[in-house]
Amino acid sequence: MVLTACTSTRVHKVKREIQIELENEQLSNQFTGLLLVDSETKDTIIAKNSNKYFIPASTAKLFTFYTANKLLGKKLPSLKYFESTDSLYIQGTGDPSWFHPYFKDSTVLSFLRNTTKPIVLYLNNFEDEKFRPGWAWEDYQYYFSPELGPMPLYGNVVTIQEKSKLNVSPNDFIRYIKRGKPDKLRELYKNEFTIPQVLKDTLQIPFITSNELTKSLLQQKLKKEIFLSKKPHNKTYEVLHGIATDSIYKRMLYESDNFLAEQMMLVASSTLSDTLSFDIAKDYVLEKYLSDLKQEPRWVDGSGLSRYNLFTPESMVSLLHKLYSELDRQRLFTILPAWDSNGTIKSLNSTTNHFIFAKSGSMGNTYNLCGYLKTKTGKTFIFSFMNNHFRIPSKEVRIQIEKTLKLIYDAY
Repeated sequence: MVLTACTSTRVHKVKREIQIELENEQLSNQFTGLLLVDSETKDTIIAKNSNKYFIPASTAKLFTFYTANKLLGKKLPSLKYFESTDSLYIQGTGDPSWFHPYFKDSTVLSFLRNTTKPIVLYLNNFEDEKFRPGWAWEDYQYYFSPELGPMPLYGNVVTIQEKSKLNVSPNDFIRYIKRGKPDKLRELYKNEFTIPQVLKDTLQIPFITSNELTKSLLQQKLKKEIFLSKKPHNKTYEVLHGIATDSIYKRMLYESDNFLAEQMMLVASSTLSDTLSFDIAKDYVLEKYLSDLKQEPRWVDGSGLSRYNLFTPESMVSLLHKLYSELDRQRLFTILPAWDSNGTIKSLNSTTNHFIFAKSGSMGNTYNLCGYLKTKTGKTFIFSFMNNHFRIPSKEVRIQIEKTLKLIYDAY
């Protein structure tokens, strides 16, 4: 009885300390939401504005991860194809790994190189725009905002490095690159690039995609002719599987890769329809698996890049609880990055006690963290800590988040 009373007093004290932290002057001019629940009992430990809508930023990628994990298997659907007596008909699934600068999978390349039949390529199965609603138009030149499409090649970016000489991938773009003092890295409507006179770091600049360019780049890579088709083949396609989906998920969440997140929603839609569309995957998952969310999200992209997105801490925690219940725990805590006040931890140190495993999301005046907290005694809590409309440096917000969650870690 004495031990129970002491524990109850300690917990009550911690809850009071957290309430004080959430009401301090530093946070008074921002909008803060926090929900933290016990993963086993589902008891609410602390709640503040948990049913209010926030701009999620990249924490929206948790919904993308959930969607892809529900609709895809262990290997990524890379290509749909039909082989007739005289031709190989192919169409994309949205797989982002084709010749990607990070992934080294050669499944599709080997498959297409090994065919002796003419390749007929259909690229009109993509229904969406190349950019999602609410994206900032001026971001077109930056690595985090490539165009989307049915068969992206090289991550839809030109990768430029300089050591003893200038290395460009895909190499065909080298003739469109000039040196200067760029006020923009690429022309708005042209694949013409300007890089600094001295290039110290690797540059990745999105290029403007088109069916003809995709055909050309694919021909150069395969060293064989490709034929474009305006109409799909009316036969049932087979599916060629490529890279492990977990390798995509991990990079998507650790690097907060917007391009991978958007394309994975398209790949997910390819399992439901011959048409690639974010809305097809989103609507299916919301209706079939997430209809029990108390506050329906306004979910407009897979990456969280759009400020049109609106999610509540309660919806985030509900989703995280589904992941916690449905996935193997070791797999979940491998895919989801560890975190501290410096941000995502990309290389785990076995001598450091990491107790927060979560996805962060940041953009101007916004910083959110949603995930799992493992306490001193081994309990696991699920939380969503969302902060919008602040004017202080985001580093101060991260410190506040860690300080608050550390109180829970020590108390339980």
